[in-house]
Amino acid sequence: MLKEQRLKVIRQLLETTGMIKVSDIMEKLDVSDMTVRRDLDELEKSGILTRVHGGARLKDLYRIEELSHDEKQIVNIDKKRAIARQASRLIKKDETIFLGPGTTIEMLAEEISLDSLRIVTNCWPVFERLNKKKSSNSKIYLLGGEMRLKTQSFFGELVNTPLTNMKFHKAFFSCNALNENEVMTSTLEEGQTQTLALDNSLETYLLLDSSKLGKRDFCVYYQLKDITSVIIDDGARNVPWLDQESTYFA
Repeated sequence: MLKEQRLKVIRQLLETTGMIKVSDIMEKLDVSDMTVRRDLDELEKSGILTRVHGGARLKDLYRIEELSHDEKQIVNIDKKRAIARQASRLIKKDETIFLGPGTTIEMLAEEISLDSLRIVTNCWPVFERLNKKKSSNSKIYLLGGEMRLKTQSFFGELVNTPLTNMKFHKAFFSCNALNENEVMTSTLEEGQTQTLALDNSLETYLLLDSSKLGKRDFCVYYQLKDITSVIIDDGARNVPWLDQESTYFA
């Protein structure tokens, strides 16, 4: 394999998992230890990665600044829409569901057929999209409190108190980063609200595109092992710490 091809594969592996071992690259590319180390040195000089003992990690592993709601709306649109369509097939008539914040969840709101459903959300754009297509036999509830402008979602005691006493068949939510077992977002307050909804749901579905895999953010608010299923694009196939059997690929 030519060097340019090796470097491309290594970058793809890093973008998927966040970190990678020299031994894994050797096995994947069928090359020597020395070749891998030279390739990693070159990628480090170009600013792609940082070398660590026995391997390397993506340089922007930690998400320093969260994108705004408007910025998120134009990132990975096709992947997000496919994920939303896949998720909408899991919603059944007469169910009570929770929809968290996030542009992928907004797209899910557009895909849902509102036939005899009860839907609760703490996200203003999600509520707006649902309300535009509301049917007479469905109920939509917006939990209001203090709004976080970056996500246009509500948080705090005015949201959390009623949410504590609500029970859901299913909850659909997203995150800013997923690294092995840790589901992460940017603020403790938003994480607390999502945790309440997830703990009160019989089934929980994490919707995200593969660009968020292997990244980190400030607040770990849930564990992957406690989630029913992940719904993600095909770019996540063969990620070693993602259970392929329980994952829906869009």
